[in-house]
Amino acid sequence: MGKIDETKSGKISIRNVTKVYDPDGANVMALDDFSLEIDSGDFIAVVGPSGCGKSTLLNILAGFDTLTEGQIVLDGKNLASIETIPKPGNDRVVVFQQGALFPWKTVMENITYGLIKSGSTDLDEIEARAREFLKRSGNLEEIANVYPAQLSSGMQRRVEIIRAIINDPKLLLLDEPFRAMDTVNKAKMHQHLLKTYQENKKTILFITHDLEEALFLADRVIVMTTRPGKMKLDIQVDIPRPRDQTILASDAYLELRKKTVFAVREEAQKAFERGEREMA
Repeated sequence: MGKIDETKSGKISIRNVTKVYDPDGANVMALDDFSLEIDSGDFIAVVGPSGCGKSTLLNILAGFDTLTEGQIVLDGKNLASIETIPKPGNDRVVVFQQGALFPWKTVMENITYGLIKSGSTDLDEIEARAREFLKRSGNLEEIANVYPAQLSSGMQRRVEIIRAIINDPKLLLLDEPFRAMDTVNKAKMHQHLLKTYQENKKTILFITHDLEEALFLADRVIVMTTRPGKMKLDIQVDIPRPRDQTILASDAYLELRKKTVFAVREEAQKAFERGEREMA
C-alpha cells in the first residue's frame, strides 16, 4: 500500500508556447515561444521577476488556462494546444501559494478527499493509505482528526503536499508554496519536500522568486526573462542527493549561485524599470 505506480512517467514536452492576453483589446504577451523538455522524475524550478509568465505556464500545465500558440505534451499525449479545451486532470496536482485545505474537514478528510472523489470505494484501505503517508511524513498520525485551523502554516503545507502525492499524479505543480514562511520554517519545509521527492520521484515544476530556494531544491533551474517570458538560462544543478542545509556553504552551490544571481537581478531590474514607465 502506498507504492508508486511505476507505469506512470511524467515526461513533459513544452513546445514553442506563446500566451497573449487581450484585456480591452490591448495585446499583452505573457509567454513568447517558450520551450522546455522535462524528463520523468525531474525536479524543475522556474525563477524570474513578477509578470515573467511563470505562473501562466503553471496554469496552462494545470489545465486552468489556454495557450495562444504551441503545444504541451505529457507522456506522448496532447495536454494543451490551440485546439484543446483546458481541463484539469488527476495526472496533475497543484499546491498553491495560498492554502487550499478545506477548513471544515479534518486532516484525514482533506487527504482522502481526492481519492474518494476519483471513485475509490474501499474507505478502510483509503484511510490506511492516508495514515501511512502521514507516518512517512514525520509521524503525523496524531493530527489525522485535527482541523486545519488548529495547525501551524508549516504543518498545513505538509498536509497539502501529502494530499497531492497520495493521489499519485504524474506531475506535481507547486506555485511558491513557501513564500509566506519565515526562514526557519521555510528551511524545515525544504527538507520535508526533498524527503518526499526522494521517496516518490514525481516530476515537479516549482515556481519561485527565490533563487537560493530554487538551487537548493531542483535538478534544473530555469531563469526566465521579464515579460514576455522567454528562457534566459537553463542551469543544471549538479549537486548530489540527498541534500541538506550544509550544501549552502559548499563550493558547488556558491559557484552556481554566483553564475545565476546576475542573470536574475538583470531581469528583475528590467521589470522594475518597465514598471516605472508603465506607471508613468
